[in-house]
Parts: sequence; structure tokens; C-alpha cells
Amino acid sequence: MSTTSTQKDLHAWQLYVELEDVRPKVWRRLLVPLTIELPRLHVMLLGGMGWDGAHVHEFIFGRDHYGATEPGREFPDDLMPEEDVTLTEALGTRKTFEYLYDFGDSWWHKIKVEQIVKLDSPIEYAQCVGGENACPPEDVGGSLGYEQFLEALIDPQHPEHAEMMEWIGRPFDPRAFDIDEADARLNARE
Repeated sequence: MSTTSTQKDLHAWQLYVELEDVRPKVWRRLLVPLTIELPRLHVMLLGGMGWDGAHVHEFIFGRDHYGATEPGREFPDDLMPEEDVTLTEALGTRKTFEYLYDFGDSWWHKIKVEQIVKLDSPIEYAQCVGGENACPPEDVGGSLGYEQFLEALIDPQHPEHAEMMEWIGRPFDPRAFDIDEADARLNARE
């Protein structure tokens, strides 16, 4: 292995990922390899945020749009294939980009490259090093649906309380965040 490759392996992008238009604010701080390609970054964002991965996605770097182009699916004309494109290549000189998950619910994530950090040992996938609050449940209906879901969930007298409790099927705390669980999800997505 070359010295340059070894040096790259001991450095990572530190990304600040914030889910837009939700309260309480949901954010994560992730370390990802400098050599990460966009398809792998998508998988790491799913794990770090807590999404299931059942929906399509898109990366937006200024005017450049990247996504998974699958046969038989319609995509915008300006969508470029994300395969074999590294984060470094897509970023260019930019420090921010966007990630859209689920074209129906439209979960927009603003991602900021905070810095390149030196690591004690290489990482192959990603690490979650910070965050706050739970990601909304899949298929809740976007930010407005999430707001309505929370209103119904916290008020036992709300006319949709029982329906929302049954729909979610588990306890849900919008302020919950466990960094170890986020890391476990990242490792499970290898």
C-alpha cells in the first residue's frame, strides 16, 4: 500500500447532517472515509439518521444532481448516475450539499463538510460521533405529517391518538438519540 493511500485511510470527512423543516431539530455528525463513493454515502446517511432505505434518494451539489439510476424507473433528466462518483469528486470546492430522501415525504438534509479529521486507525464505513433527536418514522407524511403525528402522539385526548399509537407500533420519543444505536446501524449496513 502506498504512503498516499495510507495517509488517506487515516483521514476522514467530518460531516454535519441536519434534517430540514422538523422540530425538534434532528442532526448527526458523521465521519466518513475520504474515498467514499456516493452510493456508500447514501447507505451511511440512512444508517446514521435512522431511515429504513425503502425510498429513492438524490444528492444535490450546486447544479449537479446524482442518484441511483435503476432500470424501469423514471428519473429527472438532469439526474446523473452516482455509481463510481466519490464525495471528493462531487464536492469540488463546495463545503455544503443536499441529500433528498423519499421523493414523496421529501426529507431534505443539509450537509456541511466541517473538516478533515486525522484518525488513530482507518475506518472502512462511517462513524457517528454526535447527534440529537430521533429521525421521524418512515412514511409519516413529510415535515407536516410528522408535526401532526407528534401532536396526536403526545395528547391522549387527540382524536387520532389511538390510530397513531397503533400505526407506529412501538414507543416513540422525538427527543431520543443513542449514539451507540446509530453506530450499530452504520455497522449493520456494511
